[in-house]
Amino acid sequence: MNAAVGFAALAGRILLAVPFVVSGYGKIGAFAATAAVMAGKGLPLADVLLALAIVIELGGGLALVIGWMTRWAALAIIVFTVVATLVFHNFWAVPADQAMMQQISFMKNVSIIGGLLLLAAFGPGRYAVDRGPG
Repeated sequence: MNAAVGFAALAGRILLAVPFVVSGYGKIGAFAATAAVMAGKGLPLADVLLALAIVIELGGGLALVIGWMTRWAALAIIVFTVVATLVFHNFWAVPADQAMMQQISFMKNVSIIGGLLLLAAFGPGRYAVDRGPG
């Protein structure tokens, strides 16, 4: 793998991770409010699920940034993103005035899942703690 491909893989990992790191960190400071939103969606044990979400988003996102356990981190974030997308961006079940924004968020998450699947399949690239193939 040449250096340009290695740097592209690094940049891709970082860009995929940034939304999760920022979101996970933000949930820490807004723990009670975020737990209330989750409980309002009917999720049981919102505090526990929120703590798990923070670990996956922040921990998994940082693992992607440095390229450590990249495949496992990507898979954990995929599962998290699928569940969060179905629960919080169900555009088919919201009022018409909210449907377009929820559909955009849903499709954005589908794209992110695609990128994470590529990471899970091909590894972190040259510039990573794992230094996996690809």
